Amino acid sequence: MKDYLVIAYYYIASLEDPHKHVSLHQKFVKNKDIKGRVYISSEGLNGQLSAHVKDADAYFEWLSENYPNISFKIDPSSEHAFCKMTIKFREQLVAFDKKVNLQKRGQHISPEKWDEMLSNMDEDTVLIDVRNDYESEVGHFEKAELPKCNTFREFPKYTEELKKRKNPEKTKVMMYCTGGIRCEYYSAYLIEEGFKDIYQLDGGVINYGHKMGSKHWKGQLFVFDDRLVVPISSEDPETISHCSFCQKKTSTYYNCANMDCNELFLACPDCVKEHKGCCEEKCLSGRIRQFDDTLHPKPFRKLPFEEKQALQRKTQN
Repeated sequence: MKDYLVIAYYYIASLEDPHKHVSLHQKFVKNKDIKGRVYISSEGLNGQLSAHVKDADAYFEWLSENYPNISFKIDPSSEHAFCKMTIKFREQLVAFDKKVNLQKRGQHISPEKWDEMLSNMDEDTVLIDVRNDYESEVGHFEKAELPKCNTFREFPKYTEELKKRKNPEKTKVMMYCTGGIRCEYYSAYLIEEGFKDIYQLDGGVINYGHKMGSKHWKGQLFVFDDRLVVPISSEDPETISHCSFCQKKTSTYYNCANMDCNELFLACPDCVKEHKGCCEEKCLSGRIRQFDDTLHPKPFRKLPFEEKQALQRKTQN
């Protein structure tokens, strides 16, 4: 039974007192069955959460009253997708390290129109996956460029290389990310870099999957919550990624059991067990966590303070 909703949203607007919005948010979610993270800056909000259905509607209503025209991407779940609630101020709503003019962004394209544009791409069009490389490895749109960027901060360097290959004045740019917010920033950056004709998928891959299924999509979708990898629609997804050891097809990510590494890596059940949950040989020595051999492991996170204290009391008794 799916009693929870996994929720993603963002709101781009100038907030004069973002710390006030942090306090309002903290006050509203107190004593509600909502977990996740909400980042608030002078440029707006960025939220990824899970909520019990009994509290979700009230949360949607409160957000809509305080942040006009906000939209949500929603998926049902049988459990929370996050382990705790975090609401905090951040200087950067998205970690890009570049100040951009968010008043000048790419044109939002509906999933229906996006599907049509994908079917009619020409040599003057470039389709860019605006996500980290470990995200695109498990799933991406057909014909997309998959920049070798491990973080969003690396996209300006990719842009330098793109400008050497493509004429900013003549190139049509289509871009997408998970929920849409990274495209808001990257489209603004490309405009400042001289690109004129820019289109971004409205609501990101999540919205496309809800509306169009996986017609032009290959693989699955990486998400930044306890699920890690999910299908984008109700259709059975194909697996396009491979075990980093034996190259068998797999879409299961693990955090390296070496606590000084903790990197995400893809592995099949046999190989990850053989390597004791570590991503490479050198990680087998040092501070090693006990390996979790479940088929769908959750990402490793430090326990919330209250749970850590409770566990310590239980151990002492």
